[in-house]
Amino acid sequence: MAKLKVLVTDAIDPAGLRPLESRPDIELRYELAPPPEKLEKALQDAGAWLVRSETKVTKDWIAKAKALRLIGRAGVGVDNIDVPAATLRGIAVVNAPAANTVAACEHAFGLMLALARNVPQADAEVKAGRWQRAKWMGVELHGKTLGIVGLGRIGREMAKRALAFGMTVLGYDPFVSADSARELGAELCALDELLSRSDFITLHAPGSDKTRRLVDAAALAGVKRGARLINCARGELVDIEALASALKEGRLAGAALDVFEKEPLPQDSPLRGLPNVILTPHLGASTQEAQGKVATELAASVISFQEKGLALNALNLPGFDADTVRGLGGFLDLAETLGRFLGQMIDSGLREVACTFHGEFTPSQQRPLSVAALKGVLAALQVQGVSYISAPAIARERGVKVSDAADPRSREGFQQLLLVSAATDRGRVSAAGAFTAPGQPRIVRLNDLSVEVRPQGNLLIVTNRDTPGVIGRIGTLLGESGINIADMRVGRQAAHGEAVMVLTVDEEVDSALRARLSEIPGITGVRWVRL
Repeated sequence: MAKLKVLVTDAIDPAGLRPLESRPDIELRYELAPPPEKLEKALQDAGAWLVRSETKVTKDWIAKAKALRLIGRAGVGVDNIDVPAATLRGIAVVNAPAANTVAACEHAFGLMLALARNVPQADAEVKAGRWQRAKWMGVELHGKTLGIVGLGRIGREMAKRALAFGMTVLGYDPFVSADSARELGAELCALDELLSRSDFITLHAPGSDKTRRLVDAAALAGVKRGARLINCARGELVDIEALASALKEGRLAGAALDVFEKEPLPQDSPLRGLPNVILTPHLGASTQEAQGKVATELAASVISFQEKGLALNALNLPGFDADTVRGLGGFLDLAETLGRFLGQMIDSGLREVACTFHGEFTPSQQRPLSVAALKGVLAALQVQGVSYISAPAIARERGVKVSDAADPRSREGFQQLLLVSAATDRGRVSAAGAFTAPGQPRIVRLNDLSVEVRPQGNLLIVTNRDTPGVIGRIGTLLGESGINIADMRVGRQAAHGEAVMVLTVDEEVDSALRARLSEIPGITGVRWVRL
């Protein structure tokens, strides 16, 4: 296995990255905050690039990194990475989506408590020699309503803690069902309703064009008077000018912000100096535990990528989350193997790659398996730069249709059977795979013929009419040519009808010998497949 050179240009917890240092197939190199000329040199042979938020991974830097196949962000947001540019190059972009969850949630909840009881302001006054208890009268969380904008990982953790404090929880998230929200103990509602009913509002939505300035002057005009706002998600979610006005007018009783559209916060920000505002310098993930978890999660992604060529949690590879991939077991490798098999069975223009899922496949498992099969087909056709990331884009560029279908009924006695077919200018070929026992993948069908073939090694596929003597002639010719047969499987529909032989051989069967085999009476086709 080729050594993967991993470049780290931001401060990432070394203890969490230590698993990379112990691997002989990985070379870990630190170049923290390098000047442009040094960064360009370091990127020349880097296969993976690990950053936090300081390094800007732009389109230009991606273009200069010719060997780059993986970009890892030690954190959740990837605002500093040009993900579309990476995707066009077939480069996986991964983050650490779960590692910061508890830290970010606890910081947001801490800010909510501090906001409710005026903790920072009271602390500053006591330290300045003043003692004004009445001035810093607070409110309790118990019995209040918390509105959570965004019910992802962090939003869900906020809901759990709010319920423990005796709060009523409202949630707004266009991608979450009402049933899912109820399971959290939250009531799902529209954003304007949430703003009008909530005593505390906490933002946990992702940054995007759709969520930019989600909390603007119009939204703030509809908030419950005296509400308090917390933002530990993305600075661009809030219109700062409108927020400052709402605070000054008393519509909002207070706000606590950990993130800002421009960081560091500009000196002339209208939020500076407001007595009812708490400002922290992007500390949501700044715990010792979170930094260690982030680095550990990132190291695991790099190792998985090196071992399997698959980046778990890749942002530009939807459907390939860690839980789904683990649930697939060996089917992911089998799907790609079926694709590589079919890619070597066709010799004309590829029009479509289709997957049919028979039996106990969940809907979330279908896309990863379809992408894996497509990648296998394109790789067998020697398409340059094909990867899990680039395969769907390459198919679109080449006009190859990709489709899938599901049939919950089991087939041929298998709980799960995956059928992959390829339509070409000359017709359609297909292969089906299943596990005959744990850890034992098999190709169980070629076109309409049943077989049981171990999908590995050198395979000679011979289609023929089922007539006496054909198998003997094939064996004789191979033996005379010094080809050792390790295994042979035969499939047919009926006596004297169409049949197929799949021979696993130890030596290569060259084109000249394949041509001689095809001259044997009764043989209709000879294919050579290497898996």
